[in-house]
Amino acid sequence: MLFNFYYSPITFSQRLRYILKMSADLQIVLCTVPKRETAEMIADALVSEQLAACINILPGVTSVYRWQGAVEHSEELLLIIKTRKTAWPVLEARIQALHPYELPEIVAVPITTGEAEYIQWLKNSIPAS
Repeated sequence: MLFNFYYSPITFSQRLRYILKMSADLQIVLCTVPKRETAEMIADALVSEQLAACINILPGVTSVYRWQGAVEHSEELLLIIKTRKTAWPVLEARIQALHPYELPEIVAVPITTGEAEYIQWLKNSIPAS
């Protein structure tokens, strides 16, 4: 099937529209956490509850931010969460329920394109709402 997509006589713009449509419902959510146990607990919950297809846990993040009038420095881990836009309300509420911070960083950026089979795997891993 994928072979036919790449080598069929459709135009580049038709191919591009198809790829953009494939990923239009997907996003990456970024969330920092204070320790590995928290990162793994949140990641396990989101993936097992099918709110995320995959979560990368990146250690060694230094965050510099202003909090309550002071500049703070914190060593954190970054969660890179691949999910559907339609899962956002439940995913955000679930992270807030599990997160130890008073105001956790939970931000999303759209996935505008990606390798076709990976994009399809992401979509298959998270039920459409």
